[in-house]
Amino acid sequence: MKKILTIFTFLLFFTASSFAQEGMWLLNQLDRLDLNNKGLKINVSDIYSKDNPALYQAVIQLGGGTGSFVSGEGLIVTNHHVAYAGLQRAATKEHDYITDGFLAKNRNDEISAHGYRARLLVDMKDVTSEILDAVKNFTDPVERGTAVNKKISEMSDALKKGRDDAEINISEMYNGRQYILFEYKVIKDIRIVYAPPLSVGNYGGETDNWMWPRHTGDFTFMRAYVAPDGTGKEYSQDNVPYKPKVWLKVAKEGLDVGDFTFILGFPGQTTRYRTSNSIEWNQNKNYPYSIKDFKEIIALAGEMTKNDKAGEIKVASFVKGLANTMKNFEGKVSGMKKTNYLQKKIQFEKDFMEWVNSDNTRKQKYGDIFEKDDALYKKLAETKEHDNVFNDLQGFGGTPLGIASNIYFFKKELAKPVNERQPGITEQALNNFADGMEDNYSNYYEPFDKALLVRSLKMAANLPSGQRVKGVEYIFNDKSKSIEQFVNDAFKNSKLTDPENAKKICKMSLKEIESMNDPFIAMAMNLYPESEKINKENLEFGSKVSEVRKKYIEGLFEWKGTGMYPDANGTMRFTSGNIKGYRPADAVTYFPFTTLKGVVEKNTGEEPFDAPAELVKLYENKDFGKWMDPKLNDVTVAFTNQCDITGGNSGSPVMNANGEIIGLAFDGNYEAMIGDWQYDYDLQRTICVDIRYVLFITEKLGKAGFILDEIGVNR
Repeated sequence: MKKILTIFTFLLFFTASSFAQEGMWLLNQLDRLDLNNKGLKINVSDIYSKDNPALYQAVIQLGGGTGSFVSGEGLIVTNHHVAYAGLQRAATKEHDYITDGFLAKNRNDEISAHGYRARLLVDMKDVTSEILDAVKNFTDPVERGTAVNKKISEMSDALKKGRDDAEINISEMYNGRQYILFEYKVIKDIRIVYAPPLSVGNYGGETDNWMWPRHTGDFTFMRAYVAPDGTGKEYSQDNVPYKPKVWLKVAKEGLDVGDFTFILGFPGQTTRYRTSNSIEWNQNKNYPYSIKDFKEIIALAGEMTKNDKAGEIKVASFVKGLANTMKNFEGKVSGMKKTNYLQKKIQFEKDFMEWVNSDNTRKQKYGDIFEKDDALYKKLAETKEHDNVFNDLQGFGGTPLGIASNIYFFKKELAKPVNERQPGITEQALNNFADGMEDNYSNYYEPFDKALLVRSLKMAANLPSGQRVKGVEYIFNDKSKSIEQFVNDAFKNSKLTDPENAKKICKMSLKEIESMNDPFIAMAMNLYPESEKINKENLEFGSKVSEVRKKYIEGLFEWKGTGMYPDANGTMRFTSGNIKGYRPADAVTYFPFTTLKGVVEKNTGEEPFDAPAELVKLYENKDFGKWMDPKLNDVTVAFTNQCDITGGNSGSPVMNANGEIIGLAFDGNYEAMIGDWQYDYDLQRTICVDIRYVLFITEKLGKAGFILDEIGVNR
């Protein structure tokens, strides 16, 4: 019986229409979901159509998340935490937009969200045959992978040529079983219109992060600007608001338990077709190391910015991102262990192999999949200690070293023949890197950056024999200086503590850079041989494991049929599900709505439960305006539904059966953090801020009723 239940659990995973709730579906797969029988009241073609205006054209990828147009004047609504970095970059000690929020009373007052880009999907088409035809004669996985990347670059470059505001991405689906070309219009001038104070936009902070019940007003309004001719240009006073072809209308009716809802957005990455080797690697090695690493870095940031408001603002976005990811990883590990996910996957693979071995043709085709996969992960484990610290040096070793490593990598690659370079390495890519240099330094705070480098070097110094990072041994061999002294001298003598100098260095030749005698460039030069070796090993692992995973997916298609959605990979996806609560534990049932009453009940007056006094007063006076839910006799703050999302969906519009916006997705629930690996019908929920709370806060607390007027909402 146990075996039957295990198989049944995984069979649900492969059924296209068993539950519309499961699956982050490509737009060209919507016809197979039988959505109108599940509650959708508009046509599927109203959501996506290649020939006519449709809702997908109102949805954009923005700042690592998703946003949507809600007016014909380029007004965007997204999550507060998606806009957070823009607020942080604009904030100063005197104008703390993170804590206090921001309101532009007219368009001239809107502030630039430095570094933000909006990517609007223009077209998508299947190019599988073009890619696979170009590599059909390759048998070696690494050579084949290199050839695929080359073909993708050639096709992308040809389509993008001469179009500065176009982006062409050819994305792999099902580990190379399919390739789809996505064309985007890139809007490069994004400005902040209204952000609520932190005590609304991040109410509950890390305590409530990933948790339900939730009372966070996680929203911000932004605006997209383009040149007068409609092209996407960098910030300019001459730019005008972008006029989208389609924008979302606010729902006319309230919500109820069981209502059909759907989401369009850009989920980042899921791993639902991975093998047990990948699960074991992440559960027992990758996630635990990252959790420990992030926890230490967050503590270090707190120590280095204690009683220092300017420093706290500088590192705020960086720390928030780490804390969010750390808690996500903690939830994944907890969920995997609690549900015995690894053991279930192992059993599923045994069942798969029983099917494979029952036929000689299948055995020849799929029989060695898991042996090859196991060998690849064993090889990966051989240098795990070295690779962890090496990655910390380059990723968490402070901004100057990271910038130096990037510049030197670009220059070394560009010195090679074109066909020997890493994919995507071009002069234009280097120019783009240089143009965004100010944003690369947006989190730079010297005391913290120094402490990061000291920490990384000490980790390297403590590595055992055989795992040493050779590129920094020269630092430890110099007994005249401690690590702290080396770091202090490096920051004192380097030009890479300033973004303008870094831009200038990008324009220098490789020979000029190598003769600079800059301490961070010297570190980058010493680390480069290992970096190049690791890149080659990663390419080899990636190519070989992708080949194995592709073969595995082909077997799953043959075994279970074709009703499978591809793993999320940053491309636009559709998901649907009903508004529903859940039971996280025995005798515990969660209602799917929270209200303003809950905000006040949680309020302690101290961060992170420091509700604005004016908001508390609005509640006490029952000054809800038109935003009160008549069934709850209160303003609904958030709700949960059964939609299937992951990171990258933050800010995604949640729509009702009529295609009207009813909220914004902003989180998943902690009990289902392994959602990237499997969907759990009973537990997995998307947490959404109710559009009524967004508009209530905007009008009543923010005194920004003009935004409601622009959206077309009567006050």
